[in-house]
Amino acid sequence: MAVQEVHSPLPGTFYRRSSPEAPPYAQEGDLIEAGAVIGLIEVMKQFTELQAEHGGTLLAFHVENGDPVEPGQLVAVIETAG
Repeated sequence: MAVQEVHSPLPGTFYRRSSPEAPPYAQEGDLIEAGAVIGLIEVMKQFTELQAEHGGTLLAFHVENGDPVEPGQLVAVIETAG
């Protein structure tokens, strides 16, 4: 098992769901595929999808919904099979 980190590519606000009423894109413990959207980063009303580069089990988020993020900041950790 290997652990892969997901980092923010830009500054902004991190959101785990597309709207307040929508379910989260992913939750801790979920099995996700490479390329899966795990959240959004909003900068000046523009939203950028944050995708997992590797498939596996989403172990943890390191930021909460609505938290500000900086470029390179650790957002989530995924455990991969390889």
